Amino acid sequence: MIRLLLTDGHAPVRAALRLGLVAAGSIEIVGEAGHGDELLALLATAAPTVVLLDLSLPGPDAFALLPALRGQYPQLRVLARGELTSEQYVARAFDLGSHGYVLKNALMPELVHGLAAVAAGRPFLCSAIGLALLGRLYTGTPADGDAARLALGLSKREMEVLSLVAEGFTNAEIAIKLFTSKRTVETHRQNIMEKTQTRNTAALIRLAAIQGLLPE
Repeated sequence: MIRLLLTDGHAPVRAALRLGLVAAGSIEIVGEAGHGDELLALLATAAPTVVLLDLSLPGPDAFALLPALRGQYPQLRVLARGELTSEQYVARAFDLGSHGYVLKNALMPELVHGLAAVAAGRPFLCSAIGLALLGRLYTGTPADGDAARLALGLSKREMEVLSLVAEGFTNAEIAIKLFTSKRTVETHRQNIMEKTQTRNTAALIRLAAIQGLLPE
């Protein structure tokens, strides 16, 4: 059973969400908040396992809340819920501590699936945004750094390593540029290859070209 703390700035919307989520049968609503301060006050007593975070919640900026939640409640899982489809906006939510992102117009089955995914320790990205990113990836349309990183599932440091590989730097040279060890760079390269299912440097360079990371 998922212990959910439900947030939304509009009471009628919260009521509709509550009905749909409870009907799913696998979710227990342990608290509701219509304001950022209410959310913070409830966390200590409600003991949720997941927060459905309205990114337009009144009160403290939701993007400021995310790192605070991550720092104070490291076991807590967060599914961000927003209206914007901007890749930079979505990437920022993940960078600051969200474990998933779902659009406010997503249907209830997808919302329930997203909550289950983050509760199980998996990242989640709603289908509307995920499909758009995959479309750009496979059509070879250059993407900006955040969009490419999000689509490929890479960390910021892995994206930096991929970019430097594309520029022709060796592992030793990359280590110097990133102020780290050669072994760490080798680990990053191996992780990139596993995540992107590439086999060698040439394949990494082709991937970087698709993502628009090659130098002009």
